[in-house]
Amino acid sequence: MTGNTDHRPACAAQGGNTTRLGASVAVACLMLATSGLLSATQAAVRHAAGTTRHGGRASVRRPSVMASVPAHWNQHGLASWYGTNMQNGHATASGERFDPDALTAAHRQLPLGTRVRVHALSTGRSVVVRINDRGPYHGRRIIDLSAAAARQLGIISRGVSMVDIEPARDVHAQVASATRQGRLY
Repeated sequence: MTGNTDHRPACAAQGGNTTRLGASVAVACLMLATSGLLSATQAAVRHAAGTTRHGGRASVRRPSVMASVPAHWNQHGLASWYGTNMQNGHATASGERFDPDALTAAHRQLPLGTRVRVHALSTGRSVVVRINDRGPYHGRRIIDLSAAAARQLGIISRGVSMVDIEPARDVHAQVASATRQGRLY
């Protein structure tokens, strides 16, 4: 005999230590939360996450790229445009050079090369664009249009506009700047 009067197994003795450790961690977290240091800790974690190539914060979880676009897929949200002289000639996600005069766009999830019809709700115009880049990474925007596409939609002076996006039914369609009723602007 070892002289130990407690005949509990070693694993049961450790269970009490685990409970005490869990309780002390919970108390420490509660103390940090009430002292305001938890927000500083969260800021340090966010800062360590890094930034994207566009200067925004890198997100921990990005939506995955679709393998194909379902026939009845659509999306509604904010569209913006890009195409200043700083982007002109830079490589896009597809590897081609950015051309602000081409009818192209950036989308986070659609496969590169997909053609979509973008319908601007404010002007009633629509345009078919080809997805050749990734983005937008600013705010809650769903698509970044080239300057030429924004001009076709009549939203270049607004900067941001509500749009509907759907797959282009005619693969060979270039531009449809008419309204849904068929009237040209």
